[in-house]
Amino acid sequence: MAQSNGVHANGADGNGADINPAYPKNFTLPEGPVENQRPLKVVVVGAGFSGILLAIRIPQRLRNVELVVYERNEGVGGVWYYSRLVNNYPGVACDIPSHSYQYTFAPNPDWSNIYAPGPEIRKYLEGVATRYGATRFIKTSHNVNECVWDEGQKKWTVMVDNLATGNSFVDTADILITARGQLSDISWPDIPDLNKFQGKTMHSGQWDSSFDIRNKTVGIIGNGSSAIQIIPKLQKVEGTSLKCFMRSPTWISSGFGDEAMVQLGLDPKITEFSEEQRRAFAEDPELYFRSRKAFESSGNVIHDSTFMGTEMQAAFQNAFRQSMEQRLAARPDLLEKIIPTFAPGCRRLTPGKGYLEALQEENVETIHDPIAKITETGLETASGRRVDFDVLVCATGFKAASAPLFGVVGRNGLSLTQRWSNIPESYLSLACDGFPNMLMMLGPNAGIGFGSLTKILEAEADYITQVIRKMQKENYITIEPKVERVRDFTEVIGTYFAKTVYLDKCKSWYRAHGGKSEWIAVLWPGSTLHFLETLRSPRWEDWVYESAEPSGNALSWLGMGRSITHVDGDPSWYINPTEVDFPPEGKPEDDPRYKARPWSY
Repeated sequence: MAQSNGVHANGADGNGADINPAYPKNFTLPEGPVENQRPLKVVVVGAGFSGILLAIRIPQRLRNVELVVYERNEGVGGVWYYSRLVNNYPGVACDIPSHSYQYTFAPNPDWSNIYAPGPEIRKYLEGVATRYGATRFIKTSHNVNECVWDEGQKKWTVMVDNLATGNSFVDTADILITARGQLSDISWPDIPDLNKFQGKTMHSGQWDSSFDIRNKTVGIIGNGSSAIQIIPKLQKVEGTSLKCFMRSPTWISSGFGDEAMVQLGLDPKITEFSEEQRRAFAEDPELYFRSRKAFESSGNVIHDSTFMGTEMQAAFQNAFRQSMEQRLAARPDLLEKIIPTFAPGCRRLTPGKGYLEALQEENVETIHDPIAKITETGLETASGRRVDFDVLVCATGFKAASAPLFGVVGRNGLSLTQRWSNIPESYLSLACDGFPNMLMMLGPNAGIGFGSLTKILEAEADYITQVIRKMQKENYITIEPKVERVRDFTEVIGTYFAKTVYLDKCKSWYRAHGGKSEWIAVLWPGSTLHFLETLRSPRWEDWVYESAEPSGNALSWLGMGRSITHVDGDPSWYINPTEVDFPPEGKPEDDPRYKARPWSY
């Protein structure tokens, strides 16, 4: 019979001598459960698609997290929030199929149009936020003006203005998440004497709906997505005369959902859904699901068109050219000016229903001469022509690749604006070295040329909740990406985009520094499906951690062997049918789930 060697739990023999230093004398384990739901404060900036999503997922998947979402507007919706002065320009709408521009967990069968109008999108977001309890965490009319990392406290100091009361206050956060979106920082055109104009000046992102546009001469600068939506609407307003200044040519594509509509037996020329169709979607979930699948798949399978020299890229270019030539047959002079020499997709493609037709109307003039300066009554072009108008509309987009408008100051006083002064760098668009405990929704290179942006947001939210959970459970006080991994991702971006249409000879808001750079700063280096797989399983080895455990034992959170489910949960949860991973009978490759996703089944 074996005899005890007399070793105590503290690693000493009967005489008190250390014989096994692996048993520390002065170390105690916490009594809490292994889940270690350490209290954390999370501050989110922005309550658009991203902020609402986080206000749903964080409470759903995490416990003991104090959450607040600050939104500067009076309501939720982000870029889709509209008031008298915010994002309510004529024709404002989504330019991708509505069925793809929604949360996967909150499908809406009641969209009135393939390209949902802005007010409907705002209503949808308000409904989702209310339905899933997100509004309890959102503070509207609260503008964040600066976030500063406090190295001593290992927290973010967040300066906030309450716009409703006029008061300001300071909040703190263990984790800061920016969810401001890519279309929040207005970009005014860089034209001399812009403020000299004495008439009414509006930006598409700050449209004054109280202003009567009737019987006015309107000068419109830009021919991107906003202008393409605005011009057909203004052209029909009583008594208007439009002067459209187009510096660059642009491709007008077929509708992104046209192929899916054909598959569903619908006419792509009719984008409105009838009451009968909407009722059918609502009453027949299988029909609506098939429709969603058709639109979603059609956006994902055209990724090959983003590479120079591919058959799909050539097919797109031929199809778009033929369509534009047919629609502009009566105006060969305009056709020559508007069809680009660069590849489709270099600038963001827009379907532009009614746009080319509006440009040919008698009350519309297109002017392609560069603008030299703004005058008191209009502008002067490079050739010396003076053009007068009553209203100046700048449909010149947003600074999509810039640092947030509010200041973000990380370690050693380095601001994010300084960090991104050359190019905006990140780790997988989610975080940046030097800015601990800061995570980003739609950070640099998180956008997509084709495919579902909303599913990308959901993947980012899933990843972010995993990061927060890891910090909470494993007792880390700080986490940030390694410098080397940020550098590696930057190298991947540069190499990837060199072979794509996005670096063809065009000026695009996809690029850094207002489109003047050769660096693609907005788009993900791959497809939506590529993004989802990249973020599905975090590479924790790419992060730097700082433990909150004073003893230095990084596994102290294991505690005294208890789980929270011993006393507060289901103590046999692992045999529940919803928890068991049932393998298929027979060969896995014959299982439908395997065929759909064999790489992760």
